[in-house]
Amino acid sequence: MADLTKKTRRIALGCEGSANKLGIGIILHEGTSLSSSTSTVLSNIRHTFVSPPGTGFLPKDTAAHHRAFFVRIALQALTAANLTIPEIDCICYTKGPGMGAPLTSVAVAARTLALLWNKPLVGVNHCVGHIEMGRAITGASHPVVLYVSGGNTQVIAYAEQRYRIFGEALDIAVGNCLDRFARTLEISNDPAPGYNIEQLAKQGGRVLLDLPYAVKGMDCSFSGILTRADELAAHMKNGGKGPDGEPFTPADLCFSLQETIFAMLVEITERAMAHVGSSQVLIVGGVGCNERLQEMMGAMAAERGGSVYATDERFCIDNGIMIAHAGLLAYETGFETPIEESTCTQRFRTDEVLVKWRK
Repeated sequence: MADLTKKTRRIALGCEGSANKLGIGIILHEGTSLSSSTSTVLSNIRHTFVSPPGTGFLPKDTAAHHRAFFVRIALQALTAANLTIPEIDCICYTKGPGMGAPLTSVAVAARTLALLWNKPLVGVNHCVGHIEMGRAITGASHPVVLYVSGGNTQVIAYAEQRYRIFGEALDIAVGNCLDRFARTLEISNDPAPGYNIEQLAKQGGRVLLDLPYAVKGMDCSFSGILTRADELAAHMKNGGKGPDGEPFTPADLCFSLQETIFAMLVEITERAMAHVGSSQVLIVGGVGCNERLQEMMGAMAAERGGSVYATDERFCIDNGIMIAHAGLLAYETGFETPIEESTCTQRFRTDEVLVKWRK
């Protein structure tokens, strides 16, 4: 392993492809210690596989997309960063969690770069990547983290070099609930189904339709809510009326779904804040871009004298720069992934990672 003790500039290239986003980012860390180093985003390039309305993205099709675009996106990232290959210290890739075929396609590509350029390889937990990028961008020091995406829903807090999970989804993730309901309504997947539900929900609000509220201790369940929302959508299409005797619209359905599931997320996040004594909430993951979720979380935090931290779509949505950043943090502590162990896994718990770079 390279000696980083006297190196003031460290650069990592990160490769992300756990779902339908292929992202490659390059980050620069400057400084002689982890506590005093600064981070600079040199490039952050992304390309999304978009499936037709009413459909989801299949693993095999998504993997084929990533293979087809990897070289193009990597070259764009290098060009945007204005770097030469010798300046890069390590190659980082998403080890998991995520969809098996897309993960594998990007892991093979990252391994190829590491061998081709003779660079160390660093496997990164996707969830930890989101958290560390969120902390770096917002400056949140000791937040309760709400991680909400298409594949994960977790309430997390840091303790003793681990990101501890206080609560999570018991079945499907909140983003998966939104994505699948978008299919029911045959909403476009471009740029993202959750984003289009958010825009449609802004047109609703005339009536709040009754949906199950499923909080179980610190955990949530979304499958029953989705089933009921699908039933109401079928009722609407057949000319059914709402509780006020008037017809309701797809916008009303989207509004009701968002209000219900976001209220659940606010409740379990507030409970975690009380438990760990934190006044900060950091929202990460693709669903974290949702302005209504940020608004509801902000109202709760303000009542507690706290604040909410969130990033925009450049860093909320899956991206390569978060993998580069988290991977470089680990690499600076001496961590590397041997080529023969550079596998990927669909199940990789957030609390499995030793967060050696935090005291």
